[in-house]
Amino acid sequence: MSSALSTTSLGARLERWLSEPQPALRIEILRIGAPLAILGFMSSRIAHADEWIGDAGFRVPDLGSSDFRQPLYLPALPSWAAWTVAAVLVASGLSLAAGFRPRIAAGIFALVTAWVALSDRLAAFSVSKLAPVIAIALAASPCGARLSIDAWRANAKRRKKARELPTTVSSGSVRFFQLLVPIIYCASGIAKARGDWLHHPYVLWTHLHDTYQTGVTVALANALPPFAWTVLQGGTLALESLAPIWFGLRKTRPFALAAAVTMHAMIGLMFGPVRYFAMLMATLLLASHLPASVLERMLRRLRIS
Repeated sequence: MSSALSTTSLGARLERWLSEPQPALRIEILRIGAPLAILGFMSSRIAHADEWIGDAGFRVPDLGSSDFRQPLYLPALPSWAAWTVAAVLVASGLSLAAGFRPRIAAGIFALVTAWVALSDRLAAFSVSKLAPVIAIALAASPCGARLSIDAWRANAKRRKKARELPTTVSSGSVRFFQLLVPIIYCASGIAKARGDWLHHPYVLWTHLHDTYQTGVTVALANALPPFAWTVLQGGTLALESLAPIWFGLRKTRPFALAAAVTMHAMIGLMFGPVRYFAMLMATLLLASHLPASVLERMLRRLRIS
């Protein structure tokens, strides 16, 4: 009996936690920032859609369903169809960011981003794989209640009925994003620890000499001694591998947030082609883990729908 009661109590607490009201800006920042970062990353591919997912470019052959590197083979599209898919990708992403029928747009965006990620496995990156996951979570959320075209259109009805637009949302999608970030970090940290990051002190230093380097990379590589990069390497590994603890504890969460945003800012500045990944992760971090009091003040100062 006590076991059944404890299970029921645990389930009730979990339900309360999932449905606890959160500042509406958490979802709206994600709705605006995430699709723009994803489209920015894919812009160089969209510009050559007929070669990217069409039959005008190189295609990896069908490796068969038994090969884990190709879980699903999607044949090349005719050029006209490839450009159509690219147009739908851009239109749905911009519609989501603008807040015009955002949940429908998010569903379409999820389908198209999943298609292009599977269609061209060679061009798939972390952003490509995260895109449909983020879009599905947004489609299941009450996004668009604030800072959107839909909210602006609802202003007339709001004034007539003397109702206020919502300042909070109750959605498991918010909790999903709050859990997604530390889980991604923890998995990344474990992968680094199983690789060379614990055995070779200059792994991060070697990254500075890749083709991704920018002027900032060169300047910092010349300014900082090699051991500084070893320290940064250890700090990155500690931040990522223990992220569930840092973000799970209220006292350490602000420091983890500041460290993670700083890390992605440096990634964006130092590794040019990865800047859109840095933007996406910073959006996820800020929307998910900024203190509620900060978001509430931001919403009051905006004073717009």
